[in-house]
Amino acid sequence: MQAMVTLAPEHTFLCFGDRRAFDAFPLDAPNVECIEVALDASPTLAAAADGARSVPDMLRLTRAVRTAAPDVFFSPSVYTYFPLPLGMRAVVTIHDAIAERFPHLTLPSARARLFWKLKVKLAIAQADVVLTVSEYSRRDLQRVLGISPQRLRVAVEAPAEAYHPVPIAESRAAARDVGVPDGAGWFTYVGGFNPHKRIDLIIRAHAAIAKGAVVPPHLLLVGTTTGDVFHGESGRLRHLIDECGTTALVHWTGFVPDERLRQLHAGAIAAILPSECEGFGLPAVEAAACGAPVIATTESPLPELLAGGGIFVVPGDLPALTDAMRRLADDPALRASLGAEALRRTRLLTWEAGARAALDAIQEAAA
Repeated sequence: MQAMVTLAPEHTFLCFGDRRAFDAFPLDAPNVECIEVALDASPTLAAAADGARSVPDMLRLTRAVRTAAPDVFFSPSVYTYFPLPLGMRAVVTIHDAIAERFPHLTLPSARARLFWKLKVKLAIAQADVVLTVSEYSRRDLQRVLGISPQRLRVAVEAPAEAYHPVPIAESRAAARDVGVPDGAGWFTYVGGFNPHKRIDLIIRAHAAIAKGAVVPPHLLLVGTTTGDVFHGESGRLRHLIDECGTTALVHWTGFVPDERLRQLHAGAIAAILPSECEGFGLPAVEAAACGAPVIATTESPLPELLAGGGIFVVPGDLPALTDAMRRLADDPALRASLGAEALRRTRLLTWEAGARAALDAIQEAAA
């Protein structure tokens, strides 16, 4: 959004949300007007798997949009979508079709699955243009949700400026702060703790390569375990770590700010993202921007976006994931080569390009 606001100073952006949203995501520009709507639950929390947006909240948002009467309504995420006034032109962003492809791995109850299905169906029906984040995701939305290619547009994501290589001494100091001893290497996983992310495979593969190692590598699990859009399984994962006997080698860091996360990524053996599916895979791209090689799912745009910058494995293939982790742990030259190419590839991605594509979609909807 910040890039869109900067690139289009001739347009006015009306942002709808409650005070919590504006405090968390400030947008300070002369062409931005924040319209505060009193909500029982913040849009982000209401979109979580264990949350429930109330009907009164949805009506308040709909009324606020009707009163403001923008030329086009832009929804940056279907997660927080709410019914729009009839006839309003709209651009809706649908990141991926993961919830539709893997409903029992993402949404915790039949009620949540029904609400999600109705919300997405309404969003598609009301959208003049549907925006997504990769060509891979565009093909998925067309195939799984039946959205016509004429209505689909792509606005790619990119790593934030905070992500870049840092001196190894900084990385080791940051790793030491989260429990990695001097002399040990580490892998990073960043994201939600949902079944479709296949963190269970990371834990098992890590345990396999740690056994018998003179200096076993550590594993950093980065992210919060509450308020996720999708179903979480952190409790089951903790039990699995205990079963594998790697409790002393696995570190739950919780939320890590960008400045510290880049330090952890920059010195990592690899960043791992072996999900069943990724619409884009931004955590892997951010790690690559720090010079880390990636081990990621083939069911994503990452093999194309980061070609030559990592090892890509078929979802669910534990032996392949284990082999990839072992190869990178044992081969510093391979790590350096893949990391350098991963970094080079990320420099081709910019938020400005994504913002321009989103603005083009909005102009198209307004025409």
